[in-house]
Amino acid sequence: MKAPGKPKPRKTPPMTREQVRQFLQVLANANPAPQSELDYRDPYTLLVAVALSAQATDVSVNKATAGLFAAAATPAAMVALGVDGVARHIRTIGLWQGKAKNVVALSQQLLDRHGGVVPRDRAALEALPGVGRKTANVVLNVAFGEPTMAVDTHVFRLGNRTGIAPGANERAVEDALVKRIPPALIGPAHHWLILHGRYICKARRPECWRCPVTAFCRYPDKETAA
Repeated sequence: MKAPGKPKPRKTPPMTREQVRQFLQVLANANPAPQSELDYRDPYTLLVAVALSAQATDVSVNKATAGLFAAAATPAAMVALGVDGVARHIRTIGLWQGKAKNVVALSQQLLDRHGGVVPRDRAALEALPGVGRKTANVVLNVAFGEPTMAVDTHVFRLGNRTGIAPGANERAVEDALVKRIPPALIGPAHHWLILHGRYICKARRPECWRCPVTAFCRYPDKETAA
């Protein structure tokens, strides 16, 4: 007779709009002015930092960009530094070869098409080398205050695990969050969800026993302290 395996995780039911509001209010009370953990000086350095953060931690990116931005903090300076020069600063982060090429290419495109200024336009941002929807959303949200929701692995996990915005893929979770969260809260909610997923609602074992929003979370298999 086959031994019973690990029980299949139960599906999380979606939160009601009132539960979403209460969930976010608790996070707001704990962190009323959330900010990105990436170090940047302006929209351009934010764009570069976010582009470098794919499959890398913010901590590792900040270590790399400290030297990179000291050497080149504008599109023109980055192009002058060149691919090999950028690569020397970012070898400690994942996929550094491709990222070095993209950083120089996007800097050149900013000079050629946008006068060296980061555009406040999704289509123009996504046309830059190495910039996808998530990166564009971060730049629009953080640099320009647009009500966009960047869905990384943390936000995708929270959307489904907590029930705040279940979705089969990142775009579905993004659309659900934008629909369910009041526009005025989308900006800070982007940070609240990322930070909550990074430090409490972790991938392998969510720390439900110390979670401030556990009363509103619909996750049926909450963890208890060891």
